[in-house]
Amino acid sequence: MAKEASRKPTSAAEEESLTYEKAMERLEALVRRMEQGEVPLEESLKAFEEGQKLVTRCRGILDDAERRIQQMGLERLVQGEGG
Repeated sequence: MAKEASRKPTSAAEEESLTYEKAMERLEALVRRMEQGEVPLEESLKAFEEGQKLVTRCRGILDDAERRIQQMGLERLVQGEGG
């Protein structure tokens, strides 16, 4: 776990390529680190900013998944009406 806590922040490119699971894993590591209360203020602010970006990434992935599920449902509905 110490390696997770000392890992440098994710870049924008890394962020875009993160899976939901990896983004959540990184977010949880940041939260654990901040909850320990031993992180200097400036470092905490950077971790918070990174966490906000990770939350945005996770929400985007979930929104995309929801749209795909809704689209599949609409396609089935249309196919059912036509047949």
